[in-house]
Amino acid sequence: MRVLHVISEMGAGGAETLVAGMASHGGEYGWTSAVASGGGFRADALAAEGVATFPVPLALRSRMGALRSAWTLRGAVSRFRPDVVLAHNVGASLIARLALVPGRRRPLVTVFHGVADSDLPMAARILERTSDLLLAVSPASAAQLTEAGLSEPVVIRNAVFARRAAFGRREIRASLGVPDGTPVALCLARLEPQKRHDVLLDAWSRLSADAVLWLAGDGSLREELESRGDNLAGRVRFLGTRKDIPDLIEAADLTVLTSDWEGLPLAVLESMAAARPVIATDVGGVGDLLSGGGGLLVPPGDPGAVADALATLLHDPVARASVGADGLRTIRHEYDPHTLMKAYDEVLGLALEGKR
Repeated sequence: MRVLHVISEMGAGGAETLVAGMASHGGEYGWTSAVASGGGFRADALAAEGVATFPVPLALRSRMGALRSAWTLRGAVSRFRPDVVLAHNVGASLIARLALVPGRRRPLVTVFHGVADSDLPMAARILERTSDLLLAVSPASAAQLTEAGLSEPVVIRNAVFARRAAFGRREIRASLGVPDGTPVALCLARLEPQKRHDVLLDAWSRLSADAVLWLAGDGSLREELESRGDNLAGRVRFLGTRKDIPDLIEAADLTVLTSDWEGLPLAVLESMAAARPVIATDVGGVGDLLSGGGGLLVPPGDPGAVADALATLLHDPVARASVGADGLRTIRHEYDPHTLMKAYDEVLGLALEGKR
């Protein structure tokens, strides 16, 4: 089966991590994979592995931009000749539908990773008109779509493809100027409004000074957040976009995510797979993910609750080890990448046969 993934970019985000894992391991399931995107370091890594990549910036801010993107994607489709197109998120689904030649039997399957509630009505209208088959990454994401009036999508929960740290904990910490005994919290998230770093920084300001917060990611709010972080000099490090996420998780004591909304975040899955406890807002599929242990849930938009959860785990290595072990067990039992790939293989095969 020839599978073309379409996604806006291939940087450090969760959907990008999933696409990279699926494209890299697809050959084990009889797939020939390709990725069309606006580029990024994950696309470069896939190209080095021999996976076909096509530069297709997904411009959605104007009608002409969308048409140019669709025309470029149509060229990629013509060259790669996929059996099925797998679009990740709403914008990619729209461009892919515009790119596909009408009347040709080439199904468009959309993976819905989640949107803000305010964007849901528009997203539902687009998906209803573009997708031959709709997948959701968690039951919570599926519920979003059914509440918007769409027929119930197929749920294939995200899974994490194991990635090992290249260096040891002490070596990684030394490279970032942090002593081995200093507690470190790590936030893996784009610096965008959805992720609510303002809540995290507010919570961090309420804690004692003998801990460090690493913010790995970049985005439109960086300057504003760095200005807020000036009051926490030495206690907060803005690391920018990083390619060494497994190393950062290895060096951290826990991870934290304070988003207003999520689908099923890969950052949480990767942390649990490395036996690192998670503090995360109870949004999207996060509650189900942590229901068997692995971290602490907090309400969205509540810096006091985040600060209390951080204080509970940051300075208690025994509790961290126990919570981390629970998370690792959950990943091994319920979020296995082989299960994910087999499910996608079956669903895409049925889509090719024209079945639901």
